[in-house]
Amino acid sequence: MTLLPPSFRALVIGSSGTIGAAFMQLLQDNPACTEVVGIHRKSDYPIDYQDPETIESSAKALSLIAPFQLIINTIGVLHTKDWMPEKKLADLSSAKLIELIKINAIGPALTIQHFAKLLDTKNSVMATLSAKVGSIEDNRLGGWYSYRASKAALNMLIKTAAIELGRTKPKTALIALHPGTVNSRLSQPFRGEQIGRPALDAASDMLKVMQNLGKEDSGCFFSYSGEKLPW
Repeated sequence: MTLLPPSFRALVIGSSGTIGAAFMQLLQDNPACTEVVGIHRKSDYPIDYQDPETIESSAKALSLIAPFQLIINTIGVLHTKDWMPEKKLADLSSAKLIELIKINAIGPALTIQHFAKLLDTKNSVMATLSAKVGSIEDNRLGGWYSYRASKAALNMLIKTAAIELGRTKPKTALIALHPGTVNSRLSQPFRGEQIGRPALDAASDMLKVMQNLGKEDSGCFFSYSGEKLPW
């Protein structure tokens, strides 16, 4: 039996980004979604992973309008204007590693900690965007040390939290979700415009995955296609 009810309220975290904005549009146009709330650094109920205190304060403010049956966290970083993913071990630096762990693992983990309280105990789904390159088993090309490590850490945090939520919120699915290559600022330096898909297509595919989740899927790592990915 699927967890997401026929009528649901949704929360999109990171709604100003390419994928987050696509989810907002998709859910606003979806008759099953009765309301969608989007948050980002400059929104109402602002959230900023450079300021971890905003994670808890945002969740507390939103608790006044909870519960939500669907929460999607789209926040993540691959590169900045100052540096790109490492091609070799010699490129690795503590600054890059710390920054990506902070944004891609610590921020989402604290988000799960505080925002899981806003999930409907009757039926709900919380999905956090991860990346297939965070799969240790699937790593065949190497490189991208900090990004891979941060997403692998994120995956472990999601899996561990899902085990705990299985006891406290047994009708909730907590998952990691790989969006594939999307036309976005994140993928642009890596031929994203040529090999990627429109963000709205990616969001539509991922929503289908979330709409088909059962409680037995909590703690799993899914591709946008619905395929279960190895950790």
